[in-house]
Amino acid sequence: MLYFDHNSTTPLAPEVASALSAAQSEIYGNPSSTHRAGQLARQALEQSRRSIAETLRVSPAEIVFTSGGTESNNLAILGSFRNLPHSAHAVTLAIEHPAVLEPFRQLENEGFAVSYIKDAADAAAAIRDNTALVSVMHANNETGAIQPMEDIAHLVAARRAAGQAIYFHSDGVQAFGKIPLDLSQTAVDLYSLSAHKIFGPKGIGALFVRKNTPLHRIQFGGRHERERRPGTENVPGAVAFARAAELATAEMASLRKLRDLRNGFEAEIQGRVPDVQINAAQGSRLPNTSNILFRGVSAEALVIALDMRQMAVSTGAACSSGSLEPSHVLLAMGLTRDEARSSMRFSFGRYNTAAEIDALTGAVVESVSKLRERRAKEARLAG
Repeated sequence: MLYFDHNSTTPLAPEVASALSAAQSEIYGNPSSTHRAGQLARQALEQSRRSIAETLRVSPAEIVFTSGGTESNNLAILGSFRNLPHSAHAVTLAIEHPAVLEPFRQLENEGFAVSYIKDAADAAAAIRDNTALVSVMHANNETGAIQPMEDIAHLVAARRAAGQAIYFHSDGVQAFGKIPLDLSQTAVDLYSLSAHKIFGPKGIGALFVRKNTPLHRIQFGGRHERERRPGTENVPGAVAFARAAELATAEMASLRKLRDLRNGFEAEIQGRVPDVQINAAQGSRLPNTSNILFRGVSAEALVIALDMRQMAVSTGAACSSGSLEPSHVLLAMGLTRDEARSSMRFSFGRYNTAAEIDALTGAVVESVSKLRERRAKEARLAG
């Protein structure tokens, strides 16, 4: 199987698999226990925290381990609104991942007001005097479009400096490991991470919580993670996450290769397939992501056609797979429902080669041609 769906999840890097296996077999104590086995687990957990903090250029005390990006987003959003009056307001993007949109819908159910903006440039106009949180993703999971996180962070910081109790959250799940990131130089208050997007294991993530940012727990039990996330910590997962983050940081210089592969793929598709469009190509994008509209072709049918050729691609967010509705991201960008249903995401990764991209290109060209021919034949028979 040739794998081109890295924005959904990534294969486990061999180095990460080794770290995970060793931790699972050797570090079995509960990090809250006072005996030697427990303290060894505590040391491994805190070393992992320090390692991830170092890649972000932040303090280890600002890293909260979670089960992944969804929990990090929920904790950041719902935890920011605990103990706030229902007059508090929030701003977020209409193209956010469901892990962000659904917590905001829950806040609306609880009586809070939320403004959904179409473009990050609209954030300034959407902020009110009672806005408590602005949440804008760093990079979109479907199109790879990079949002102006630093601009919004400074906007929010300026409002807070003027006396407003307002904070900024960004879902960095897709951006982390794919673009340079230094949170010490960005005024973001909360930043979500996930290991399985950077060749780490599923079931482990983190939330960066800048010092003095108010955040209340949304789960109850023990007093783990500085009383922000109860439950026995996933020590092997944290160890593996730290190793994955180290590798991602070391591989940052090689991302030009991914960008070149992506750009070459898009150029070939545009040159060999008529009536296509690269979605979000006009702005900054992640170097590994391509979202292409193939007019007159069902993206779901193309996924199946490529899968039969042992090639894994997707129509968009894996969390929304199986939905009959077209992508809310593409609709918010102005595509029609038919165009959204004809758009497909290709997301490349560390181990993809030029030969694999060539094979993918040929398969896409042939599959699109056959699907269009079939559709034309069905239309003639129906007429």
